[in-house]
Amino acid sequence: MTGTMATIGKKWKSVIIYTIGLKRQRFGIIHTKMGIISRKIPTEQLKELEEDGIIKREAFKEVPPRVEYFLTDKGLELLPILNMLTEWNLRHNSGGEVGG
Repeated sequence: MTGTMATIGKKWKSVIIYTIGLKRQRFGIIHTKMGIISRKIPTEQLKELEEDGIIKREAFKEVPPRVEYFLTDKGLELLPILNMLTEWNLRHNSGGEVGG
């Protein structure tokens, strides 16, 4: 359990994984879904998730530059677990927001 929480336990990592989901996402979309926070937080956590093999980052050599993030097979395995946690939250709390 300690290893799991070290990998995805930071407040925003599960939100990032959930936001990316089954499709590629650009940084701006991920940052917007996280609410009003500095760009530093998603940047750091995306990098950690990439280092842990949960997400992949693909940079396109275009002007302006474009970067997309997507879940690896390892990351895709987390989606049903996050969905179950979201459903649990909906049953037991009045909120139900992804980040709440």
